Amino acid sequence: MGLRVFNTMGMRKEEFVPLREGEVRIYACGPTVYDFIHIGNARAFVVADVIRRYLEYKGFRVIFVSNITDIDDKMIRRSQEMGLSLQQLGEIYSDAYFEDISALNIKKPNISPRATQHIPEIIEAIRKLIEKGYAYQVDGDVYFDVTKFEGYGKLSGNKMEALEMGARIEVNPKKRNPADFALWKAQKEGEPGWHSPWGWGRPGWHIECSTMAMKYLGETIDIHMGGKDLIFPHHENEIAQAEALTGKTFARYWLHNEWLTVEGEKMSKSLGNFITVRDALKMYSPQVLRFFLISAHYRSPVDFNKENLRVAKTNFERITNSLERLLSLKERAEKKGDEDALLLEVKEAKKRFEEAMDDDFNTPLAIAAIFDIVKAINTYADRNSEIESSVKNEVYEIMKTLMEGILGIRVEVERKDAGQALLVNSLVELILEIRHEMRRRKDWKMADEIRERLQALGFIIEDTPQGTKWRLRRE
Repeated sequence: MGLRVFNTMGMRKEEFVPLREGEVRIYACGPTVYDFIHIGNARAFVVADVIRRYLEYKGFRVIFVSNITDIDDKMIRRSQEMGLSLQQLGEIYSDAYFEDISALNIKKPNISPRATQHIPEIIEAIRKLIEKGYAYQVDGDVYFDVTKFEGYGKLSGNKMEALEMGARIEVNPKKRNPADFALWKAQKEGEPGWHSPWGWGRPGWHIECSTMAMKYLGETIDIHMGGKDLIFPHHENEIAQAEALTGKTFARYWLHNEWLTVEGEKMSKSLGNFITVRDALKMYSPQVLRFFLISAHYRSPVDFNKENLRVAKTNFERITNSLERLLSLKERAEKKGDEDALLLEVKEAKKRFEEAMDDDFNTPLAIAAIFDIVKAINTYADRNSEIESSVKNEVYEIMKTLMEGILGIRVEVERKDAGQALLVNSLVELILEIRHEMRRRKDWKMADEIRERLQALGFIIEDTPQGTKWRLRRE
């Protein structure tokens, strides 16, 4: 079975078949650059990054476009509050956005188009919508007439009657229909604006994304992604605009990630639980934060709380500890039976990882497969102090590929010089032999002191029925 994805359009899993063989074109909604990105944004960006990485791992050429919204109501209000031009505000928080996604090891988009740099294309798209009868102009504003687009509501499942009566729709006497949405907004005093056939003004949010997506990815794209909150009205309106313009399917697969909550509540500045990525990175390492963000399936909610972050930290340490144990094993030229068994377990776990990711990018199951590899490595290291060099390298590279290449979590385990690793191992084993002799003589005080001194140096010492085991502690 090949890759299957859950398509919001139709609400079912479907086999993924790209429009062009060997190539996948993705559009993911990016930030509105009026503030630092928060951990809810980060979840959407990390999810998109993992999906992109896995498609690349499967051999696809991925063209990944993620926009920057640098003109909208929030941008205007914030620029006025800070006494900055719209461009200055956009530059400050665009730079911050790229710094934050880099810290989380999120690959930069192939293209990061900015709305303000595509005003001519947006104006042309609006002009064509008016010409085709899908839009109308009133006093310098231009609205999309949702009644003219037969499929309106097909992504969200919203019915036209409910939209017309919904209390969420702001009453506006200029609109023919309460559900109509703005394509172009006439300039107000103190606001930035661009010249257009309908007077000075600025584009609406929805037309920005559909115009930029089609410019860089074509009239039909493979995957469109974003948070669940964007399904309506943003993505619904993108579909209406794009398909009214072209008569073609805008996006073949729609993928949406679920909410991120904080201590069980929706994140909100009014509740005092608004956490930026920058604040989160002061509390947790980028690896732990990223591990946490993919610990739940992207279509399941995830809660940002101390316990979940503690579990993520512990699980990350289990993985790095196992790799450190693997790398500390002395290398030998010949292969023995235990190594064949280790390699077989690792390859079977790798296959389970791929099966999990092929099932709608199921990262929790994929991580479970990684822990099967961790168990195999630790079991081997408990029984052996040496390993054939090619097996060691293959196991290490598989783990690096799954963790860093696909999940994007840097394991940061140093490959120690073989001689140095052997020396460390030999010294620790010698000290433990001395400690064992102290215990045999019932010199418990000295044995405990040796253990405490080793632990202070970063070694974890465990006395088991099979003998004393040790490993390096990872902070």
